[in-house]
Amino acid sequence: MSSVLQPASTGNDPSPTGTYRPVSSHLAIAPPVSVVIPAMNEAENLPYVFKTLPDWIHEVVLVDGDSTDDTVEVARALWPDVKVVEQRGKGKGDALITGFEACTGDIIVMVDADGSADGQEIVSYVSALVSGADFAKGSRFANGGGTDDMTFIRKLGNRALCAVVNRKFGARYTDLCYGYNAFWRHCLDKIDLDCTGFEVETLMNIRVVKAGLKVQEIPSHEYLRIHGVSNLRAVRDGLRVLRVILDERSNRRALRSRTHSPTLVPAGSARGKAAS
Repeated sequence: MSSVLQPASTGNDPSPTGTYRPVSSHLAIAPPVSVVIPAMNEAENLPYVFKTLPDWIHEVVLVDGDSTDDTVEVARALWPDVKVVEQRGKGKGDALITGFEACTGDIIVMVDADGSADGQEIVSYVSALVSGADFAKGSRFANGGGTDDMTFIRKLGNRALCAVVNRKFGARYTDLCYGYNAFWRHCLDKIDLDCTGFEVETLMNIRVVKAGLKVQEIPSHEYLRIHGVSNLRAVRDGLRVLRVILDERSNRRALRSRTHSPTLVPAGSARGKAAS
């Protein structure tokens, strides 16, 4: 993981309209920003989520996982221009992939729908990206971050899995299983997401390292879920995360083996004749 940011490009204006969006009194951005929110039965939490989102966001994409409450109606009332997309399958990974495909912004931000994330932090993620990072990764354990939601067992498991990823893939992450991240849309072509569950966050973190993308960790504070109960199951999902790590490690070894395998010279070739 790179902690050194390269200067942002000073070439053509990346904004389709050529106009800049004011972020604050001293900062403006050109790239449009899409925020993806996967949600299932989160009608009570959405008011807390939407009220923290900056008004300079290009679009909000809500991926509805077949909610039986008023999730969609509440979202439309809170953000009239929200783009609602129906989830095709099941699982958080499937919801995110569906949302990413619907985005039109150059920058994509992932935000959970349970009210645990502060949308005002988006400016920090976007600032890292326009300054040269490819992937801005939220961290609850970087200096300045924090969490009100993780139990001791979950913290221990996250730390252990993070250590394995750092050792096996040469990363320097301080957090692994966190869903508040942002990246340039073109990065999707390099990480090729193909999992459906909570382990999608770990898969992203591993594949951005394998792809050689520039990563910047962003200190983030995770708050308690406001209403409802999380679908996360520490042991079940921890095992799925571990399986992803092992699978990605196996794939890396197989690729390395193919890369370094000797080239066979066909019989009768010029090289073969020279050796005779």
